[in-house]
Amino acid sequence: MEEGGKQGVMVASSLGHPQNPIAQLQARFKELESGFKAWVARQPLPVEAAVVGGTAAAQGAAIGGLMGTLTSDLSSTFPAPPLDAPGLNPQAMASLKQAQAFSGGPLVQARNFAVMTGVNACITCVMKRVRGVEDLQSSVVAAFGSGAMFSLVSGMGGPNQAGNAVMSGLFFALVQGGIFKFSQKFSQPPADDLFYSRTRSMLSTLGLQKYEKNFRKGLLTDNTLPLLTDSALRDVKIPPGPRLLILDHIQREDESVKVKH
Repeated sequence: MEEGGKQGVMVASSLGHPQNPIAQLQARFKELESGFKAWVARQPLPVEAAVVGGTAAAQGAAIGGLMGTLTSDLSSTFPAPPLDAPGLNPQAMASLKQAQAFSGGPLVQARNFAVMTGVNACITCVMKRVRGVEDLQSSVVAAFGSGAMFSLVSGMGGPNQAGNAVMSGLFFALVQGGIFKFSQKFSQPPADDLFYSRTRSMLSTLGLQKYEKNFRKGLLTDNTLPLLTDSALRDVKIPPGPRLLILDHIQREDESVKVKH
């Protein structure tokens, strides 16, 4: 009896606690997301820009549709008067169009947000691939493009569409530039983080962010990435699977740099 009881305890302990299905779903989603990002990053620039822009546009459309549903009653507050209405002047018509651009129904808002987010993400993707960095200049250019396209698609402003597009683009760029500088000023990383920026980006791409502390404990900074070996990663207690992904990622980056040169 005693031996049978021990065997039962051993079997129960070997089975362990059942895993949380929500945690499993989250882990699976992160794995798929990391794989998708890695696949997109390996594609030619036109394909990457199209996929990134399309994905962002779909997300923007969903957000815009939801906002349009919640504020659909506002669209009736700014009805467009007939063009031959007495006393109508271009400035008033422009104001009404601008108000309608921000208070339309679900379809209107879905279109507007899809254009803004899609164009912004597409330009940001191209700028980052071409320039190799995502900085204030890239952010401002992307904001200008999204603002100009939003103006053209929504029809806000007066009859001078080109001028309104430029003004909207400049306004978006100014706001985005201010937000970028503000966030940069108040979210400066510690000096120590400067040695792990590439490492953090790599781990984030691979979905292995939790192993950043292992790199820090082993003093494996950005400068050591080209020198990493399986034994070095093993010394900082990174499991075999993540080690393979990290080494493969570094090898692909090295090959990409060699091809460019």
